[in-house]
Amino acid sequence: MADIMSVNCKTPEELSKAIKDKEEFIVIEGDLKNKVFRIKAVGKAVWGVCAVALGVAIAICIAAPAAIAGTTVGATPVGGAVTAVSSVAATATATTVAATTLGSATATAITIGVTAGGIGVLNTLRDRYKIVEKDDEHIKLQRK
Repeated sequence: MADIMSVNCKTPEELSKAIKDKEEFIVIEGDLKNKVFRIKAVGKAVWGVCAVALGVAIAICIAAPAAIAGTTVGATPVGGAVTAVSSVAATATATTVAATTLGSATATAITIGVTAGGIGVLNTLRDRYKIVEKDDEHIKLQRK
């Protein structure tokens, strides 16, 4: 299924990079193909709600390490511990909303978004790529 002009992806990180690089053809292999298919199969109205929840989770995941990084072992964090706990609670809530729609693809969607730096990469995946081939082992996407 792969050809010279396609990029093969087996991990969310590879897929995120391929989308950001605006690759013309992307071949997705392994379990990732099922999760991408699930992300693409969600209807537009439902995706709107799901995208908001994923956006919150992605933003928190990106911001949380920065909040926690300011604390050192033995130091009393000023707001760091509260921020970390709040981030975990908000991420859990947002993830629950997304998980209701995406199921096992939720963590993959969040990883793709965090790797790319935001929810935009998932919107690009849904809006700018179409599935042109699908079998038991691969999905081939083409940029529209």
